[in-house]
Amino acid sequence: MAMSALPDAQTSAARAFLHQRLLDATPTRVFAAFADPALLARWWGPAGFRSSFQTFEFRPGGAWRFVMHGPDGQDYPNESRFHTLQPDQRIVIEHLALVHHFWLDITLSAQGAQTLLQWRQVFDSAEERDALADFVGPANEQNLDRLAKLLCT
Repeated sequence: MAMSALPDAQTSAARAFLHQRLLDATPTRVFAAFADPALLARWWGPAGFRSSFQTFEFRPGGAWRFVMHGPDGQDYPNESRFHTLQPDQRIVIEHLALVHHFWLDITLSAQGAQTLLQWRQVFDSAEERDALADFVGPANEQNLDRLAKLLCT
């Protein structure tokens, strides 16, 4: 059964992937890289993937439907919903899938002229999280590598 709300950090630790990255950009620039679909499509996904968006409603309750195109030629349809959007501070996304349902909680904190991005991805069970760990852990880091590169251009 999918979680109906983002669980808190303490109760979800065994189900979560946690990543953080210090980015050479202000929170405003980082938030814009999520809010602008043209920018988001340039970096969203692991290395070698590209994304095409069908629906992008960047507002609380808004839908986000897209296809991730893998380097192997395989297409991976995705459907998500934006829940929390606090400009320059926080983005919460629910990935709507019966298999691999998860919440993604992204927080942005100014660190001088840089931004500390914290990425918490919470699955419905520790078993599901563990089954995906070999792919999702490195894929999230690659996603953040691509964001960092975009912000340097």
